[in-house]
Amino acid sequence: MNYQREKLIRFQHCDPAGIVFYPRYMGLLNEVVEDWFSEGVGIGFPELHDRLRLGVPTARLECDFLKPSRHGEVLQFRLWISKLGRTSIDVSVAADCGDQPRLKARLLLVLLDLDTYRPVPLDEAWRRRFEPFLLAN
Repeated sequence: MNYQREKLIRFQHCDPAGIVFYPRYMGLLNEVVEDWFSEGVGIGFPELHDRLRLGVPTARLECDFLKPSRHGEVLQFRLWISKLGRTSIDVSVAADCGDQPRLKARLLLVLLDLDTYRPVPLDEAWRRRFEPFLLAN
């Protein structure tokens, strides 16, 4: 299973050439991860950060920009887990506009204690939340 979310490309995402400025994709990717936690994983960032005192910072990011996206287009983002590690989640994201691939990305998210800034092992409760999004190898 993968998580899906549409994102409208707004004027704020674009550079003077009228296409998405590449750093804005990083913001869109973060929005998709935050939406996935809230809607897919079942724990929104306010609860994760404020009550549980946990975060999921990006430790590594790889991104391929396949074709420019323009103001007014709607991108369909798909997110799935490629691998569950001991303290990390290897997440893949693809964004398409219709049948045109626009972006492929891999993010390594680390479950982090916000008080100590140390990684936290993914226990069985966390694994149960993430497993529906794990791509079968």
